[in-house]
Amino acid sequence: MRILLIPFAIMSVIPTSPAAAALARSGAPRVLGVDPAAGKQVEQTLKLDQDKSVAYLLYLPNEYEAKEGKWPLLLFLHGRGESHGPLSTVKKWGPPRLIERGESFPYVVVSPQCPEAESWDQSRQEVLLLELLDHLAKQFKIDQDRIYLTGLSMGGYGAWRLAADHPERFAAVVPICGGGKPQDADKLKGLPIWVFHGTDDPAVPLQRSVEMVEAIKKAGSTTIRFTTLEWIGHNSWEAAYASPDLYQWLDKQTASKNRTKARD
Repeated sequence: MRILLIPFAIMSVIPTSPAAAALARSGAPRVLGVDPAAGKQVEQTLKLDQDKSVAYLLYLPNEYEAKEGKWPLLLFLHGRGESHGPLSTVKKWGPPRLIERGESFPYVVVSPQCPEAESWDQSRQEVLLLELLDHLAKQFKIDQDRIYLTGLSMGGYGAWRLAADHPERFAAVVPICGGGKPQDADKLKGLPIWVFHGTDDPAVPLQRSVEMVEAIKKAGSTTIRFTTLEWIGHNSWEAAYASPDLYQWLDKQTASKNRTKARD
């Protein structure tokens, strides 16, 4: 007589804690990644729900824990090239690159990554950026009177768009080799803006910045600055972010001062 042995698997069920189950049901935002620490730039992902998440680099200043009070925040939007690859790709240019090289910033610096199939000036990404800022304001010592916005190339376009749609959220804006809509000039005229662009940019023509600056000046702005970099191509951001004058200028700007000027 032959006996047929039929294998079977014993499945174990690992119970979920009541707290974890409640969090999943509530749809509360969750943060995945490395815990932040003063003087470090770490990778995190904010999961807002099953379909919405944003990956970002987060840097806390060296004296974040030791110093009392709130800190300015710098929101950096990268260019199209940094959408391709892991989150660490965002360190290729701009403030994340400088931080990675060992330079310190007197700001909380957040550098999100835009998915390949999207761009910063799209409404979906704009919503995610605002939700990210709201989350960071709740979790960290952020001075919401001193939130600075900057971006390069595609990020420059995103900076123009986000600033025009929500000028009240930012103390100052630094769009680098990007472009916007001149018809937004009235929305932007009360913001301190410093624009950078290379004269020989083959990717985003200098005219895209010129038309924005001229429209905003015509609308009545007295707080817009424009630096053209002679003989420089698309990479005008290295010179911009290396300028001590830029950060000294940022440090003088506050959203409350902008509101006061708008009422006068």
